[in-house]
Amino acid sequence: MMALEMGIVWGAHVVMLQEPYVEREGYNIRHPGYRLIRGGRTMTAVRRDIHLELSEVDTGGDGDVQVFDIRYPLGRKMRLANVYDQLRQEEGVRSQGRPAQTARWSEIMKQEKILLGGDWNAHSDRWDLQCPTKRDATCLENLMDEYDLIDVTDGEGTHSNTRNGGTSGSLIDFFITKASMADRLETSTDLATTSDHAMVCARLRWDEGEGAKVSRKITGWDIDGLKSKEEEEKYTNAQKDWKDKSSKRPVLDEKSSGDELQREAEWIQRNFVNHLNGCCKKIKVCAKSKRWWTVEIAEN
Repeated sequence: MMALEMGIVWGAHVVMLQEPYVEREGYNIRHPGYRLIRGGRTMTAVRRDIHLELSEVDTGGDGDVQVFDIRYPLGRKMRLANVYDQLRQEEGVRSQGRPAQTARWSEIMKQEKILLGGDWNAHSDRWDLQCPTKRDATCLENLMDEYDLIDVTDGEGTHSNTRNGGTSGSLIDFFITKASMADRLETSTDLATTSDHAMVCARLRWDEGEGAKVSRKITGWDIDGLKSKEEEEKYTNAQKDWKDKSSKRPVLDEKSSGDELQREAEWIQRNFVNHLNGCCKKIKVCAKSKRWWTVEIAEN
């Protein structure tokens, strides 16, 4: 319950819990500020007063991975994944394999705006510079490499162990996301908990106007795609087809009349649009699209 109370203090829209309190018969967990959605060894809490549209996505993981698509009132959308990656125990005996690793990650990662957080139980100097020994990290590292994911942490340890009279810490609770979101994500760690795990807060900065409805009436064509090496033959044929069509048209000069010029302009517009529709992929362009931002500019 402390994590939910801290969520209220922080103004958190969603709280993702791992290894939540196990409900006993006759005693159910409730909270006035959050709606609780229980998985297996995960639980996700959603603020009641924010009016988020929430849909849970079934992607496997045997309850140790909860995936939600969230839509805000202004239209902003993103995907959240609440993960607990650990071996299961039955009657005190640890089983082989981690259910979270059996989730259908290729389906989960289809969204561009996605934030994955939880208790990964994975030790690596890739995200924990103080990690003495790499352990149980291969699956997470492979996932990050395959989908170009970045760990977003503030460097603080999130888990403390007391063994053999000593105390050691490690960073195993953190968020990962795609590069396009990483620079808009701020995280902080709160060690003042009654658990051996810290609470980690993530705040996402939305782009100004992101999610707002914009006009998409301007139609264009993916000409750069047509000029790619994969479409080289199609591009060559498209050039030849247009040359054949246009070569039979009259050549205009300074002696041409206004009516002749008007007729030729209408012919070019009508036929060239049909030509592009036949050989190029049609795309929708919004008013904020930067069509001038080319590869050449980006490289320079």
